[in-house]
Amino acid sequence: MDSLVAFLPQGEGWLPKWQLLVTVLAVFNSAQNFTTLKLTRRIYNKVPPATITPLQARTFAAWTITSAVVRGYAAYHLNEKIVYDMALFTYLIAFAHFASELLIFRTAAPNPGVIAPVIVSTTSLIWMFTQYDFYVGA
Repeated sequence: MDSLVAFLPQGEGWLPKWQLLVTVLAVFNSAQNFTTLKLTRRIYNKVPPATITPLQARTFAAWTITSAVVRGYAAYHLNEKIVYDMALFTYLIAFAHFASELLIFRTAAPNPGVIAPVIVSTTSLIWMFTQYDFYVGA
């Protein structure tokens, strides 16, 4: 068990561990987007299922794995301003995407598949904005 704990981020507070948790979840989400359309079609549930294509799912997977890399790096380097800012922007982009699909484009109706990333991105944005000085300094 100690060897597993050694891989956890050693930074102060819970934010580094949160970044790692979100990273792991994003990797699993990317894997499912590369292999099946089932969960992607649950998110974008207000469009005909045939419009959710394998290409669209793989593109979504590529974005998700890219954000996972940034957030994973941030889990271990939250004291570096550029890394912190990049991770923060990944949450802003995710929030903008899901909020726009719900409110502007109306391709998604509120359901767990779309509400979960909205909650994660909102929580992460607020947490990172309020803890900015603690991790990065003025």
